[in-house]
Amino acid sequence: MRRAVAAWAVAVVAVAAPAPAATQDLAEARAALFAGRYDDVARLARGDAPAALELRARALLDTGEYDAAIRLLGGADGPAPSPAVERWLGEALMARGRWDEAEAAFSRAEAAGAPDALSARVRRGELFYLRGRRDEAFALFDTFIDVYNGAPRLSADDLMAVATAVSYLGRRTPVLFQDALKAYDEAAAAAPGDPRPLVAVGDLFLAKYDAPESHASYRRVLDANGSHPDALLGEARALEFDGAPGTLTLANDALETNPNHVGARVFLARQQLRTEDYDQAREQVERALEVNPRSLDALAVLAAVHYLEGDRTAYAATRDRALALNPAWPDLFNTVAELAVDTRKYADAVELARQAVERDSLSWWGWGIMGMNQLRTGRIETGKANLERAFAGDPYNVWFRNSLDLLDSFDQYRIVETPHFRIMLHGSEADILEPYVTAVAEEAYEALRRRYGTEPPTPIRLEILRTSSDFSVRTLGERGLGALGVSFGSTLVMDSPAARDEGAFNWQSTLWHEMAHAYHLAMSDHNVPRWFSEGLAVREQRVARPYWGHRVSPAWLQAYDAGQMPPLSQLNDAFVRPAFPEQVILAYFQGSLVFDWIESEWGFEVIRSFLSGYRDGRSTNDLARDLLGLSTSALDDGFDDYVRERFAAEFASTTSGLDPTPLGRAAGRTGPVATDVESLRTQVRQRPGDFQARLRLAQALVGADRYDEAEVEAREALRLFPTYGGPRGPWHVLAAVHEARGESGEAADALRSAAALDESAVTTVLREAHIRRELGDADGERAALARAVEAWPFDVEAHERLADLHGAAGDTGGAVRERQVVVALEPADMAEARYLLAVALRNDGRPEDARTQVLRALEIAPGYEAALDLLLDLRGGTS
Repeated sequence: MRRAVAAWAVAVVAVAAPAPAATQDLAEARAALFAGRYDDVARLARGDAPAALELRARALLDTGEYDAAIRLLGGADGPAPSPAVERWLGEALMARGRWDEAEAAFSRAEAAGAPDALSARVRRGELFYLRGRRDEAFALFDTFIDVYNGAPRLSADDLMAVATAVSYLGRRTPVLFQDALKAYDEAAAAAPGDPRPLVAVGDLFLAKYDAPESHASYRRVLDANGSHPDALLGEARALEFDGAPGTLTLANDALETNPNHVGARVFLARQQLRTEDYDQAREQVERALEVNPRSLDALAVLAAVHYLEGDRTAYAATRDRALALNPAWPDLFNTVAELAVDTRKYADAVELARQAVERDSLSWWGWGIMGMNQLRTGRIETGKANLERAFAGDPYNVWFRNSLDLLDSFDQYRIVETPHFRIMLHGSEADILEPYVTAVAEEAYEALRRRYGTEPPTPIRLEILRTSSDFSVRTLGERGLGALGVSFGSTLVMDSPAARDEGAFNWQSTLWHEMAHAYHLAMSDHNVPRWFSEGLAVREQRVARPYWGHRVSPAWLQAYDAGQMPPLSQLNDAFVRPAFPEQVILAYFQGSLVFDWIESEWGFEVIRSFLSGYRDGRSTNDLARDLLGLSTSALDDGFDDYVRERFAAEFASTTSGLDPTPLGRAAGRTGPVATDVESLRTQVRQRPGDFQARLRLAQALVGADRYDEAEVEAREALRLFPTYGGPRGPWHVLAAVHEARGESGEAADALRSAAALDESAVTTVLREAHIRRELGDADGERAALARAVEAWPFDVEAHERLADLHGAAGDTGGAVRERQVVVALEPADMAEARYLLAVALRNDGRPEDARTQVLRALEIAPGYEAALDLLLDLRGGTS
């Protein structure tokens, strides 16, 4: 198609047909252009009339035939065949980075009073802006206010020119963006079918963070012309804004129409950088620069490639190349800063953004990047001040607004200090969480210090936020993040246990995971790939507590066996650009297996050496070759062999007969799931090695009170998949069987085995504790209740009973801790709660603290006899 368009252009220049194209043909050519039938445009818009030349030139621009368009319109030095197409000659020259010749063409159009002279004028203003001549640019843009207010009637091109100029002015006066939108809408009404104003509307909405409206505008274009490159790229960018899949497909579709589309190649390069694929990113951006050597956006991404690779010499050269074109351009630094954030270089982002605002004090993006990343690095007051400045200049920015609203709530939090931490806890739960969080945080610090032989910068700021939405805003500036915690290095942020339902997650395990990241980032100077740090952090959870961390699941086994999980060398893709929603969660577990394998085969010292290698700027492939003696393909094959050998039984019992098409489906099968015993027994006879069929049959047999048969099936399911930690698993079935048969000890042991496979098994361990209490097994009950309050610290009855058990076991410190938490939970009888805390404090050798608590109990109940007796005892009197 592109060759056909170019051929028509050359043929017309050679033949120079004198007769203008028929009016009907031009109308059909315009309709063909709007519909993306570019070969029809070349055929219908024949001749050298300005209208025909414009249509052919626009078709060539849409398909990336920029040099053909330049030849069609008279050549780079001009003039064009008519003033009416000088503007389009300028557009073609701009696409090739030929700024001087483009400015001359725009000037000729304006001087000759061409029909689109206003479009040429605004493009001259944009050229001033691109060159860093901001004052001249804004002075020119200011003239469009009078144009809009004074002209009785403006064409669609004129209205688009006004809208473009006003959108630039909106950077200084944000309310003007509304006027720009109005002018674009009027342009769309004046030129029905023309994609340009609709794409511009989509771009403006996206720039002002309104993705739904931008989607609507782009879709209107794509409904008429599914191959329109600018609309395809716009839709890709809108999907990226949403965090939705499909971005790469759309960008590549844009390149199918226009292989010289610089914006699409820059977009793809940025996506490749996010997966830390520097070679592919460099290839895309270099191809963009072959088309337009002066593309500032492409130069910025090339600078980011060099920066993130650690090649500061090449970075400086590219930076200077861009600044030679525009010495005042802030977005070189903003782009590198934003991409540095994607690779967890938060302090670098602050410094880069500082350089951006030094170039342009109106770079609200720069002020925002600086403020957001100062918050991430623990500089709260300075970060807030810079965010306020950014929001004042860009009041449409939802990330800035949400973050500032959250910061306003920080006065509801309390700071607790320990030797290595400053911990921020919400006032409503600080007394509940403090004894646990201080203990586990310091334990994690010391255990990881010994394991890694180093320490991250201290104090570590740990923020435990009351709601998941607050955590999401603190992390990204917007709501909707499904994660539980994040590490910015020596700033950790996570959900409070109160942010989720009981048993939804184990917050102490999450804290340990984020602490592991602090070590990984410090040791690698924030160069560790995401997959490496995430997988290793899950491994560290299991090292700390065998029941913590992600477990093998049927979903992962099925996805891996079906080829839906990437190989080790491409595992980063699952975190950064997941192919299906569940892939990220499954990748956490798969990543942890990498380190099970490496540590078992090569030892933990090799893992530390990887982190040191990343600090030095080395790649995973290079490190695997030098440290493990494995090529990339051997690394992938070796890991695959390890996984398939380790989980051979589980693979055999969960993937036989699997339909691989429904990605992420837990059951992995299509069609209705049988629930009656006989149907399930038939399934088991047909697939005797099918774990899920066995488990469903065992569950159904318990429901039918056929306990002996249920035990047989549950034990067979357990043999097939001994590490299954999902809900209502074989151990749960066996616990139900034993309880029904009055075998309390066996039931309690089965529940303990189930909880050993699930870090958040609150209900399970509470049931175990109840059974062990009935059995008189105080030690077993104490251990089970400790597991319960570890994950869910808001159960007052569990704390009360655990305090009694600690006291009976002589653990006076544990009894004090639990009694303090009981008081913090504000039970109905606060006088008794404070009295019992006073008793625990006395037993722990803290008489003054005990006296304080007993007096507070007597304030509530002055006649409380036991409290009065304790007070006398504490004063040395007799009871």
